[in-house]
Amino acid sequence: MAIKVIMLLIFFSVMVAVGWYCRRNATDVSGFVLGGRNVGPWLTAFAYGTSYFSAVVFVGYAGQFGWKYGIAATWAGIGNALIGSLLAWAVLGRRTRIMTQHLNSATMPEFFGARFKSAKLKIAASIVTFIFLIPYTASLYNGLSRLFGMAFKIDYTVCVIVMAILTGVYVIAGGYMATAINDFIQGIIMLVGICAVIGAVLSSQGGFLAALDGLSRVTDPAVSNTPGVFASFFGPDPVNLLGVVILTSLGTWGLPQMVQKFYAIRSEKSVDTGTVISTLFAMVIAGGCYFLGGFGRLFSDRVDVATEGFDAIVPAMLSNLPDFLIGVVVILVLSASMSTLSSLVLTSSSTLTIDFLKDNFIKDMDDRRQVFLMRCLIVVFIIISVILALIQYRSNVTFIAQLMGVSWGALAGAFLAPFLYGLYWKGATKAACAVCFLFSTVVMIANIFFRASFPALLQSPINAGAFCMIAGLIIVPVVSFVTPRPDAQHVDEAFSCYERKVMVPQHQALGDGESV
Repeated sequence: MAIKVIMLLIFFSVMVAVGWYCRRNATDVSGFVLGGRNVGPWLTAFAYGTSYFSAVVFVGYAGQFGWKYGIAATWAGIGNALIGSLLAWAVLGRRTRIMTQHLNSATMPEFFGARFKSAKLKIAASIVTFIFLIPYTASLYNGLSRLFGMAFKIDYTVCVIVMAILTGVYVIAGGYMATAINDFIQGIIMLVGICAVIGAVLSSQGGFLAALDGLSRVTDPAVSNTPGVFASFFGPDPVNLLGVVILTSLGTWGLPQMVQKFYAIRSEKSVDTGTVISTLFAMVIAGGCYFLGGFGRLFSDRVDVATEGFDAIVPAMLSNLPDFLIGVVVILVLSASMSTLSSLVLTSSSTLTIDFLKDNFIKDMDDRRQVFLMRCLIVVFIIISVILALIQYRSNVTFIAQLMGVSWGALAGAFLAPFLYGLYWKGATKAACAVCFLFSTVVMIANIFFRASFPALLQSPINAGAFCMIAGLIIVPVVSFVTPRPDAQHVDEAFSCYERKVMVPQHQALGDGESV
């Protein structure tokens, strides 16, 4: 116990110290929200990756989908690396950085307002962002509490409050730069920790080949009668597995707290470097988490899924590890959760301040007042999320993965298509964006309250969220073609940032008579 407590105290001290150190960079809106748009590739890539993967993935998704799909759950991690990281950076990174600076937008709702020349669109996006980030935040606390309870026998309420206070302290003090530096430190811990944990868990089963052989002997007639299905390439249910891959991979393209990382990166060269770093990080972390969860059924003697739920699987897998490794696991998941929580509260507070309250309810807010209000709203958001997390825990409303599925589905379904088309296509209209916002939020809210009325495939929040994202990619162009076209002059001005000519010196003159 002493080892675990000392490790935690060191971890917390470093996080708070970084927040205090970065306070001088958080004096204006650009510095507090975007780090002055001068964040390097390593910090940005790790901030993206640690915001992507949290206790929701390590405890909730790895446990649930590893149990359902066996070793094939690793495909979700591969999809996260290739689609959620590599392709996201390649498609969105450069154009997001250039256009958001050109439009002087610091948040995703502010981008919608400037790009489509619509204050109502900006307000709607800020409301959707705030509402649907709350269940995601509640799921972070839940996953962390499972491991703290296993390692320290600490009450869930204490875990939630301590994590919330410490995260709030360094985000309020140092803003985005404190978050980015802490994300880098936390990312290193996550990389080392996941490798150590996978090695230890597989060693407890006799090594990788022995564990794989044991998994091939597991049978569950309720899932499949095929022998060895849990050790197979695509698992027992490849269709629903595809829904998981789409939601958890493509979803990042429309999540405000993820896309906002591109706003802050320093330069185009940094985008290229960050793409490689982020992809490798995702391959190790996401691939490792789902790979580890794929062996969950080997520990069925330690957990009763029917009564304890899927969220108890990963803690059961880790319960017999040495104290030092359990300490590493706790700090690993704490790192993942605090990095994601800091990103969520910063995104939510900046959205409410810049996109909802400023100009609409509070006129003539200077930078100092905006930063002060954002800090206050961080406290408010954390308090709300803590209360909801405690209510959810005591009433056992739903699993971690379902909470995240609702949040990701609504946010990514509403924002992915409008944001993507807004960066690349001049013909996208504000009416199409509004329809996409409305469609996804209505579908996901209906999925919460009227799930039984949905088609069997869409009763899962995971599949419903994936459906909303794909539907949005169709809705925006279709509605754009049947609604009034946007103002050509405004659109041309917005896209002019991609066409700006740059004069460079000519070091070598070519003769006029040279052949082709």
